[in-house]
Amino acid sequence: MSQIIVSGEKRLEGTVDISGSKNAALPILAATVMIDEPVVVKNVPELRDVHTMLSILQRIGKKVSFEHGAVFIEPGDILLGSVPYDLVGKMRASFNLFGPLVMACGWARVGKPGGCNIGQRPVDYHVKGLKRFGLKIVEEHGDVYGELPPEFENTIEYELPFRSVGATEQLMTTAALMEGTEVVIRNAAKEPEIVDLQNFLNKAGATITGAGTNTIHIKGVKKLYGTEYGVIPDRIEAGTYLLAGVITRGSVEVKHVIPDHLEALLNILKEMGTEITVGNDTVRVTAFNKLKPVKVSAKPYPGFPTDLQPIITAVLATIVGESVVEESVFENRFGYVDEMNRMGAQIKVKDRKAYIKGIAKLSGAEINAPDIRAAAALVIAGMAAEGETIVHNAGHIFRGYEKLREKFTSIGAYLRVYPDEE
Repeated sequence: MSQIIVSGEKRLEGTVDISGSKNAALPILAATVMIDEPVVVKNVPELRDVHTMLSILQRIGKKVSFEHGAVFIEPGDILLGSVPYDLVGKMRASFNLFGPLVMACGWARVGKPGGCNIGQRPVDYHVKGLKRFGLKIVEEHGDVYGELPPEFENTIEYELPFRSVGATEQLMTTAALMEGTEVVIRNAAKEPEIVDLQNFLNKAGATITGAGTNTIHIKGVKKLYGTEYGVIPDRIEAGTYLLAGVITRGSVEVKHVIPDHLEALLNILKEMGTEITVGNDTVRVTAFNKLKPVKVSAKPYPGFPTDLQPIITAVLATIVGESVVEESVFENRFGYVDEMNRMGAQIKVKDRKAYIKGIAKLSGAEINAPDIRAAAALVIAGMAAEGETIVHNAGHIFRGYEKLREKFTSIGAYLRVYPDEE
């Protein structure tokens, strides 16, 4: 069980280089199973979840290497359609291999996935959409088994019941190889990571338009080709470091970012009273002035990101006054609140809303992290707290943040990791 020990009352100041997006890299890597030529994916962060995905690609028959942020993927002798549960159970993104494997092998068997315990995230939307495409799918013994149909319809439309990021990515990727079929996905998720996946697939020979809007159009092609592609920066990592600067009343700049992807966060930070400077690929937030409480609602993109919800809640716990944070995506995302209250925060949760009575100073405590983003929230809360904070079960955080200790140390934080997981 890993621990992160954080020394508090350290004002953070400086610049952080932002890594490639984990949430963009994983579906792109999953899509490579449909390409039987060499592929190079650059700007890939070195994280636990990425290594899990690469292990899966190796187990099903791909030749994989990972050097200096670049993943090199080559076809092996045989591509297997079965993904072992010991790997699938580690993260949800592994289920994105299901449709691509069916298209590449003619069949696939993938276990229902694991991942963070932040609420129900069934793969029903994935399965219903793939069934509408014509795939023959059976769920049994904890696995999902699928086969190609004899042929696909000429035109297929599917409206997602909810703007699910994973389901949008799965359906868009699968449809890319449905030769001769025109597919329309309605009520699609709009996240930048979906646009990145579209750009990757199109560079490999797909014909996809509309990513980033409600409606995505795909004209299935016969073959995808080897390509080289660079993943977009991680907007959630960028937001985390900016918020760490705010909670410590410091001044932090993030480099190598796409500022437009941070718009919802920056709007809230402006409302709070921070000073914001935006460059071509940089954003600096300074929080030397007195800050104001705000209301935040976490929603699908372009709304405020649910992945930053725990982290902004930690910040608001340190701003005197009454703030409200609403979670409209995952029903269990407030699992960290009791731990934050152990640090002196005054937060009450009711009907998927956190009512926060901000206080001047948190106090260090021993606490437990339930998931990736909660771990990040508790770590930055410790940076602002009086005394020392020990975050137990902190290994989650290394699924989402590359070189975490190195980056935080470079801007003035003091934290120790046991055992050293980096």
